[in-house]
Amino acid sequence: MADITPAELERWLRCTDDSQLAELWERADRVRRDTVGDEIHLRGLIELSNHCVRSCAYCGIAKEHTALTRYRMGADEVVECARQAQSFGYGTVVMQAGEDYGLTRELVAGLVAAVKRETGLAVTLSLGERPDDDLAAWKAAGADRYLMRFETSNRELYKRIHPDLGRRLSDRISQLQRMRALGYEIGSGVMVGIPGQTYADLVGDLLTFRELDLDMIGIGPYLPHPETPLGREAVAIFTDTPDQVPTGELMTYKMVALARLCCPQANIPATTALATINKKDGRELGLQRGGNIVMPNLTPIKYRALYQIYPSKACIDETGEQCNACLDGRIRSIGRLPGSGAGSALDRKLQTQGTNP
Repeated sequence: MADITPAELERWLRCTDDSQLAELWERADRVRRDTVGDEIHLRGLIELSNHCVRSCAYCGIAKEHTALTRYRMGADEVVECARQAQSFGYGTVVMQAGEDYGLTRELVAGLVAAVKRETGLAVTLSLGERPDDDLAAWKAAGADRYLMRFETSNRELYKRIHPDLGRRLSDRISQLQRMRALGYEIGSGVMVGIPGQTYADLVGDLLTFRELDLDMIGIGPYLPHPETPLGREAVAIFTDTPDQVPTGELMTYKMVALARLCCPQANIPATTALATINKKDGRELGLQRGGNIVMPNLTPIKYRALYQIYPSKACIDETGEQCNACLDGRIRSIGRLPGSGAGSALDRKLQTQGTNP
């Protein structure tokens, strides 16, 4: 399926026929089962900090939001969250934050080393666009993966929603390639339904996933935040786009399914954003249409509502224990089981290469 053509991708993205889409869901689920199995791996999410130096037009924690109470978790809090992840049987913790330079090279390296020492869990970092020396130091400290969504492969659209930082040009795709050279498993992804985004853009996104041979692919709907430029002014800014992609569940499921066909061995989460727009069974549908990962939130409740990239985020008032119990039940309700171990896409690829010389 990895050789699916651009024309086929666009045809599926434009498809609205339920019976045809049922075929797409079945194909994606079959490829998922054949390549990554029935286990659903859980990545414990720790939202370290909502400080950010960027001015992304869609993001609720951008630096312009001066009314937002900012926080930065202490090292003891982070390690305790990781211990909780270990007690729940998760194989990975994901340390996520805004692009916060208060999280210094040394501080993050210390956190990574402490989590590895105390728990032995795989560590994924998602800390924005950081200098290569930071990335190298964190890899040396034991970090396994880095997650950084490129949001859209359309460079002009990207510039509209993601300004450069001073003289430092933003090129996330080249940075992902450098991360891989440093030894990281790399994860990326996109928003679906960004004002100004076309079907051709989404095809370009899927082809970029394939070209980068991503180990993890995160896809979520664009959810407007009323306190952001994009949320306030989208209609005025993008009225000249005749081929606008709709946001919402259906298009997101299509992208998840097509990402599975393009990148069979990747880890693909059913995102919190899907659970936000469909609290009843958004995650379950994502898992039945190509997904194999969920990311239960371990962030202490006192911080969760402050990490509001988009509004009405799911699960902000649940403890780690409640979130774990809820997701365990949801996973089992669709006939799947929680996975064990780190669930490394890179290990799967190497095993496949070993069996297919």
